[in-house]
Amino acid sequence: MEPSHDSIDKILDRLIASTRSPRGRYSASESWKLLEKRIVSPQAKRLRLFRLAGGVAASILLCLASWFVYDYRRPVAVQTVSAGAAISVITLPDRTKVTLNRYSSLTYPDRFKTDRREVLLQGEAYFEVEKDARHPFIVKADPVEVEVLGTHFNVEAYPGDAEVRTTLLEGSVAVSAPAGNSRIMLSPGESAVYNRTDKTLQEEKAEENKAATDWRDGHFHFDYLPLQEIVRVLSNAFQVKIRITDETLRNFRIRAHFTKGENLDEILDLLQPAGNFSYVKANDTIWISSKRN
Repeated sequence: MEPSHDSIDKILDRLIASTRSPRGRYSASESWKLLEKRIVSPQAKRLRLFRLAGGVAASILLCLASWFVYDYRRPVAVQTVSAGAAISVITLPDRTKVTLNRYSSLTYPDRFKTDRREVLLQGEAYFEVEKDARHPFIVKADPVEVEVLGTHFNVEAYPGDAEVRTTLLEGSVAVSAPAGNSRIMLSPGESAVYNRTDKTLQEEKAEENKAATDWRDGHFHFDYLPLQEIVRVLSNAFQVKIRITDETLRNFRIRAHFTKGENLDEILDLLQPAGNFSYVKANDTIWISSKRN
């Protein structure tokens, strides 16, 4: 005979009544407190994660701040690039492209860390400046200073020349003379010419910008230039002393274009019939004089 449901319920009630409940730390009330401590609410989880993320972010920011302070205080390395006998192309840290003419040099830092991007030029160079309105680009071509934001221009500043010439092809530049005594703003097609002897800065209209920068391709364009100007260009291009002994030849104008990579001897051989002169080499100097009939 199977026990009924009523008899089973009575047996269970007597069993529960006879069983001792846990006491002390294992009581129901104390166990519940322990359970509450172990149960983490979603809000608490989010708060804990937020605090963890905040700590990580603070550590990252501290590392970045430390790096920027170190980078700012780290000395800037300065380097000089010389073109030698061949035309050279340089890309600066700000992506500005510079084409150096023969026997010219450019000094610049390995990174621009101040408000001014400054470089030092000796000789001739064509600049294609990366535009940055907050950081003007400065070319120091002793004693002239050329300031730009983003433009294409040519600076000719050989130490032995009487003049420093800046020719603008695109954009705008400001050319300053020593100690800021004079300043000229150029527009495309204009040149600023500083005379080292007179210490004057004057603006000129560039007759042909292409001729002023064809040297980048190794070309020489002499459009009815005085022989003394042609001699100056060739002397700088080939790093050879050339002297004109006859004063009547200095202002004799010649028109000639050389686009096939001719060397100095070939150029002089082609020029002397047009200029009615002869030349001789003595030691390290070329002497030009009137041709004797």
